[in-house]
Amino acid sequence: MSTSSISMPQIQAPDQALAATLTDKINNKTKPLGSLGALEKLALKVGLIQNTLAPELKKPVMLVFAGDHGIVEAGVSPYPQAVTQQMVLNFLAGGAGINVFASQNDMAVRVIDAGVNHTFAAHPDLIDAKVGMGTRNFLLEPAMSMAQCQQALTRGARLAQHEIGQGSNVIGFGEMGIGNTSSAAALMAVICRQPVAACVGRGTGLDDAGLQKKTAVIEQAIKHHNLDSRDAAQVLATFGGFEIAMMAGAMLGAAEKNAVLLIDGFIATAALLVAAVMQPAILHYCVFCHRSDESGHRKLLELLKAEPLLDLGLRLGEGTGAALAYPLVQAAVNFLNGMASFESANVSRQVDA
Repeated sequence: MSTSSISMPQIQAPDQALAATLTDKINNKTKPLGSLGALEKLALKVGLIQNTLAPELKKPVMLVFAGDHGIVEAGVSPYPQAVTQQMVLNFLAGGAGINVFASQNDMAVRVIDAGVNHTFAAHPDLIDAKVGMGTRNFLLEPAMSMAQCQQALTRGARLAQHEIGQGSNVIGFGEMGIGNTSSAAALMAVICRQPVAACVGRGTGLDDAGLQKKTAVIEQAIKHHNLDSRDAAQVLATFGGFEIAMMAGAMLGAAEKNAVLLIDGFIATAALLVAAVMQPAILHYCVFCHRSDESGHRKLLELLKAEPLLDLGLRLGEGTGAALAYPLVQAAVNFLNGMASFESANVSRQVDA
């Protein structure tokens, strides 16, 4: 099954008709031209996404997708697979980093079981969207079937659009899944045609020997499958995780409804990479929140021509970088709406030499 046969949301680039007027509004604020730097670009982006001169951020929500990975059997992580389910329970108890950072920003957190190898008891904050009890070992066989891949993508799109239907227009993307940096590295290496060594990092803390083994495993897997890098759905099904596929679908669904997408670190950006091959216009809706300390992320951001808001040496995942960057998105919208213009404040403009 090719990418063209996968049924997904259709995304249109934002209308650029307001770009000149928005730029004039930004330039006419009481400040030297361009002096708010990246915040000015961010204000323009959000204004274009919402197609308004007075954008508004409503009910921000962080979607945290969790899934297990069969590739862990190959020894690519220093942590056991059970940590995925344990961290899901930590999210539900409010004890994880994402809970803390989301709470301080009045951001709701939704925990989504996309494919954890555990059966959870019902919980009001847990969304059961499980596709399977973890993926298969992609060193030996595709991680998931094409039907499972379609299911994950579709469920993700519906989840995001449900949040938008409830009034949200800002969606953050986080994840949890032991082994998912291996999936992300494989996706990046195949789709971007990069050497595996340029894509692989230490994940949850591999030593040098572990990093070497992880690199060799991914190289062997890529050679074994020998895929067409242009078929994003096939690549996703072969090397992805249920949480990565569901996150890619959620990104596509959110962009279709003109939401602002808060893109977290390496795993989230790898999910976006897949989504962007399927629907390139999605990139217009993305705010790249931080540059992860996971080595492949820096290169992936370069390939996407993305300049993130923060560079704090983070490599936790969970959506933590996106939650930390959200106040900057608020600041961009607030200065656009609240800062005086030269005319309204009766402030003299710069005098040309």
